[in-house]
Amino acid sequence: MKNSRIAAATLAAGLFAASGALADEVVRHRIPNSDFPIAQAVEVPAGKTTVYVSGAVPTAIDEKADKNSVAAYGDTRTQTETVLKAIDRTLQGLGLTMGDVVKMQVFLVGDPAKGGKMDFAGFMEGYVKFFGTKEQPNLPSRSAMQVAGLVNPGFLVEIEVTAVRP
Repeated sequence: MKNSRIAAATLAAGLFAASGALADEVVRHRIPNSDFPIAQAVEVPAGKTTVYVSGAVPTAIDEKADKNSVAAYGDTRTQTETVLKAIDRTLQGLGLTMGDVVKMQVFLVGDPAKGGKMDFAGFMEGYVKFFGTKEQPNLPSRSAMQVAGLVNPGFLVEIEVTAVRP
């Protein structure tokens, strides 16, 4: 029994070593037959450092508008862009980039201008400026959901990400 466990462990170690660089790299699985800019799954190899970035919310774009209004922060596309810029700054401060993001959770509030429905198209317009571009092709796995509200009634978007240190 002991010899069979040792043989299995040796075989597993050999297979792991034979796989070379792939065993050391994050693997992003695209959605089959789709160009939708998210990964179906992401594999993170053992030994990598995982960085959990707290949810980021929009920054005001109109300082004169009521700070509790959508007008202060813009529509869903604009809010998505300011949130992703904030996440990018946070990641850079940690020595990471948007290309190191492996998981994203998106919380969208229904837009009053859209009859209380989340503006997924507006979110995607902002998102594709940061992910799936020629400059930054790495795609995270992602969930997007409509929520009843966020901490400020003017916020339509909050995003949290998980990154892996290269």
